[in-house]
Amino acid sequence: MSAEVTAVGEALIDIVIPFGHPESAAEHVGGSPTNVAIGLARLGHATQMVTHIGRDARGEMIAQLMSDNGVTLSPGSVGAERTSTGTAQIDADGVATYDFDVTWDIEPGIAIASGHLHTGSIGAIVDPGGAKVLDLVRTARAVSTVSYDPNSRPSLMGAVDEVRAKTEAFVAESDIVKASDQDWAWLYPGTDPRAVLQAWAALGPLVVALTRGPDDPLILVAGTVHSVPARRVDVVDTVGAGDSFMSGMISGLLDAGLLGDAAARERLRQASWADIRPAIERAVDAAAITCSREGSNPPTRAELAASADSDPGLRP
Repeated sequence: MSAEVTAVGEALIDIVIPFGHPESAAEHVGGSPTNVAIGLARLGHATQMVTHIGRDARGEMIAQLMSDNGVTLSPGSVGAERTSTGTAQIDADGVATYDFDVTWDIEPGIAIASGHLHTGSIGAIVDPGGAKVLDLVRTARAVSTVSYDPNSRPSLMGAVDEVRAKTEAFVAESDIVKASDQDWAWLYPGTDPRAVLQAWAALGPLVVALTRGPDDPLILVAGTVHSVPARRVDVVDTVGAGDSFMSGMISGLLDAGLLGDAAARERLRQASWADIRPAIERAVDAAAITCSREGSNPPTRAELAASADSDPGLRP
């Protein structure tokens, strides 16, 4: 399998229930790695998806959206007994909480020929697929760079001590990692986020990012914590915002030649904050646009440019 980016993980249907209006529930394609794959394809990167969906109407909805956005669905991705769902309850502040019905596995024998590999969330933790994804990541590192987003789901993933250990195993195999303040709060309650940034960096990743909702994200590069300004937008909901941040960051680093293969990994190792900052700015801008509309709906590169033209606070 060869593409500029391969995303590995769950594809599911988000059933979004607006605050105060359960009668207006709507279904959207979701799943953190799926959102990242679509976000990267919309930003112009050749992207393929390794997942596990059913031969049912919801599976067809996922496959169609991937096709419409130029994401190639990997052979063996269709065959689950049913397509997974995640019900998102939106609160008065536009923040989503989830309840999941998930079945997850991947076909044996998948190999990544080249390019960047992204994974995370449910697909990296829930077995039997989670253990296979970790094996795939470890094998792929010889020819690929790797990104990981824990995107923790406490109601589904199990005991926090076990999830923490699995999460740290993926962190150790990754070149870039992004997590949210909700991830930190569950995995490392009461711990200073900067201390966890440093601890994760010590495991191996070269860039570690922490998003903090409306506050400025923190980015650890070469032992120093940096930040860029968060963008102020009228929030419709936060569904998929972290995934848009991830796809924007990957996109920017790919464009800079800092992700993709072993040689790119070495360039990333030598990169300065000035080299990396434009990718973080793209990530922040992509997340802000996603927050301004319903569901996980990441921007295209043209939409990023149009937003920058209309609002100097957003940059392509």
